[in-house]
Amino acid sequence: MSPPADNAAPHAGAILSIDLGAIQANYKLLQERLSGGAEMGCVVKADAYGLGAEKVAPALARAGARVFFVALTEEGIRLRQILNDTGESAFVQAQIHILGGLMKGAEEAYDASRLIPVLGSLDEIHDWKDFCRRIDTPLPCALHVDTGMLRLGLPPDELDKLAEEPARIEGLDVVTVISHLACADEPEHPKNAEQLAAFRQVRKILPMGRASFANSSGIFLGPDYHFDLARPGVALYGLGPTLGEPNSMAKVVRLQGKIAQVRDVDSPQTVGYGATHRIKEPGRIATVLAGYADGYLRSLSNKGTGYIGNIPVPVVGRVSMDLITFDVTNVPRHLTTPGNMIDLIGPHNPVEQIADEAGTIGYEILTSLGNRYRRVYIGE
Repeated sequence: MSPPADNAAPHAGAILSIDLGAIQANYKLLQERLSGGAEMGCVVKADAYGLGAEKVAPALARAGARVFFVALTEEGIRLRQILNDTGESAFVQAQIHILGGLMKGAEEAYDASRLIPVLGSLDEIHDWKDFCRRIDTPLPCALHVDTGMLRLGLPPDELDKLAEEPARIEGLDVVTVISHLACADEPEHPKNAEQLAAFRQVRKILPMGRASFANSSGIFLGPDYHFDLARPGVALYGLGPTLGEPNSMAKVVRLQGKIAQVRDVDSPQTVGYGATHRIKEPGRIATVLAGYADGYLRSLSNKGTGYIGNIPVPVVGRVSMDLITFDVTNVPRHLTTPGNMIDLIGPHNPVEQIADEAGTIGYEILTSLGNRYRRVYIGE
């Protein structure tokens, strides 16, 4: 990823670069991993994991995506408008699944935006079937079965009722049957095989439509997990799908914070709120115009690492709402003048490293990225 020129946005406190070409490359890499002609759906919930569905979804559509997944009804309505606005007929016809299920009383909104509810209970199945009967149209839906997450999805007793009473789903246009892996990022975890066996049983009871089981990490568990339709999310956005393994995905995000001021320190002093870091020797402190209001988490206080070129610069003191302080003592002065940039996320400190330093996961780092950054989309 080529960073924007430092003077590309003189008014910006930080620049977030998002490489759409890298997202498309990740889509194609994941598609190549699939076996037996399995399709690729794309999860673009949470505003495409914080990177902007308005730009990301059309980029994925240009790469070939025709099936999308979001969490909430409002996300689906917005995504349908985004795809419609492209004017591309193939994009307009794309399928949009709502993983959160059917919101009671919102059936007409699903119909108006051609959204596919992922039905996860007998009550939802009843409500959708009743709505389709009232409008005399068998609208598409998906069925979600819980194979071990204990979140959404038909629990075993409700699946048994469907097996005993198949009339409950007669007349429904079931296009997809899904379940969700709990531990796919740990290939040796016994839960994976347990859930696979359970999902195979599900398909004996619900053989209609496509089977969708593999998330990003599930794709890397091998062909047994691929079925008909994979639905990767975080791997599309550059995060590694398997714990402890080299990351084969192209990097998508670079976040650069602008230096506002540099302070020379020649006597013992403390930095920031709470005086949590004490400077004991002469040095220099650079203050950057970003903070926890922008998604640079407060837990990175005295832990995070930025980079100026190849030189690491540690976060010192607490991350505050709008400002971060870095120790730039070891960096040549000409690289630390106000207006120069520090990589908050970059080639040497990718999302996974920042997440590790913050004591969290890369998903949270991405989805926390704020709206005050100057966003630059590469490859539009």
